[in-house]
Amino acid sequence: MLNALDKDLLKAVADLDDLPQGAYSIRKNGKLESRSVTANIDIVTDDKRDGIIVTIAPGTINESVHIPVILSENGLNDVVYNTFIVGAGSDVTIVAGCGIHCGGPEPEGHEGIHEFRVEKGARLKYVEKHYASGHGFGRKIMNPTTKVHLEENAHVEMELTQIGGVDEANRINEAVLGPGSSLMIMERVMTEGDQKADSRNEIILAGEGSSSNMISRSVIKGNSRQNFYATMVARQKCFGHIECDAIIMDNGANETIPALRAEHPDAELSHEASIGKIAGDQLMKLMSLGLSDEEAVNMIIQGFLR
Repeated sequence: MLNALDKDLLKAVADLDDLPQGAYSIRKNGKLESRSVTANIDIVTDDKRDGIIVTIAPGTINESVHIPVILSENGLNDVVYNTFIVGAGSDVTIVAGCGIHCGGPEPEGHEGIHEFRVEKGARLKYVEKHYASGHGFGRKIMNPTTKVHLEENAHVEMELTQIGGVDEANRINEAVLGPGSSLMIMERVMTEGDQKADSRNEIILAGEGSSSNMISRSVIKGNSRQNFYATMVARQKCFGHIECDAIIMDNGANETIPALRAEHPDAELSHEASIGKIAGDQLMKLMSLGLSDEEAVNMIIQGFLR
């Protein structure tokens, strides 16, 4: 049964007030809590690995799958491996994410490995949020990995967000794109205090006419640190772009390294990166409208991460 704390975590990471409609699989403290399937979306336990296999039938349109994870058990490090098969010609949304509540002295962590096979002509929107709360002294750790294989003319849009409270995060994104396929990644991360977040990305444009655009937005507060590394490899005539921007406040630190590698003469690759602080004229303009300094800073940050 879901208690009030569970529901708060679900709301934070998956925008759910209760059990969702349609297909879903909710994992609580390392175990299956609740599951539902539909005529077009099947979810089964992976007997070889601790996780699930989600199979979406070809031609499935306007359906969604929710697969949130919630943790509140002191000292638990949960590891899960989920596989997604998105059938040809389908158009679906998958909502993931993990919420941790730490109330004790031991660390709590989640390592979620998600592997996607997006078949010919399919479209997928993948939304993943990470959030942690609680006044316990244990560190709250999340290490997500996504592995995406796009077949011919498949399209994937990924929204990856770390919205607060996570002490340590190591994210890995890997993707291989087939002919005519496209991948859009939007990553948003905010850290504060002594938190640390690393993001490592490798995108291989293997098919002719494939394209990818990766955008990273980072806000680094307090003594926190964020590192962003992205490599884009072009093996055919294709297009790729990396954009990474960071706002540093207080004593924060950031290292950003975008890398491009062209292995075909007709490849078009580009990148842009910026690291800086909030502009004083922006603050003054908002404060002249009646906002306090703190309110103005928060408004600028929210707009930057939107």
